[in-house]
Amino acid sequence: MIEIITTENIHVYRTEMDEAYRLRHDVFVEEKGWRDLAQPDQREIDQFDNEHALHMICRQNGKVVGYQRMLPTTKPHLLSSVLADLCEVERPVGDHIWEWTRYCVAKPHRERGRALSPVANALLSAIVEWGMESGVDRIIIEMEPIWLLRLVQLNFMVTPLGIPREIGGDSVVAVIAKFDHRTLEMLQAMRGNSKRVLKDCPPSAAVAAQ
Repeated sequence: MIEIITTENIHVYRTEMDEAYRLRHDVFVEEKGWRDLAQPDQREIDQFDNEHALHMICRQNGKVVGYQRMLPTTKPHLLSSVLADLCEVERPVGDHIWEWTRYCVAKPHRERGRALSPVANALLSAIVEWGMESGVDRIIIEMEPIWLLRLVQLNFMVTPLGIPREIGGDSVVAVIAKFDHRTLEMLQAMRGNSKRVLKDCPPSAAVAAQ
């Protein structure tokens, strides 16, 4: 199941968040080569890991194998503060729009081929479940253009916010992706069940988007 971590309960998840930060470092620094994010302690943490961030983790056998972070667009976030050049239209802002960042899955748990791995499916399903329960129906994503088709196939309604640009050796495009019950149903069909993936979350997480 996917667990939600906010400023209200992060003290309970110190070990898990340490693992998550190390997973982020492994993926974004060691694998993708984003050396400006490198830290001596091998924990990738930035200015957006603050009281407004909502973290989601996936654990298997007690170990964090998947992670993603949600940031409210009503507060400073990547598109507003760091990657503003990716947006060539009026920047989407609102309580119903959050930014999806730092998505990462440990190597042994990634997809092989076109199908989503169970961990990847659970993380995406968690966004939709949380959003539908919290009044959020759109996410901003800065990603490689190749992900556009994948999201459309998952029943996200995707609109680019600008043209792709070269960032750190990668082609990156900013998009806004709308989702609804059809997105969740597609993800459920792909994994073969309609069980809830979100673990019961703290009250603060349930109303975080309000």
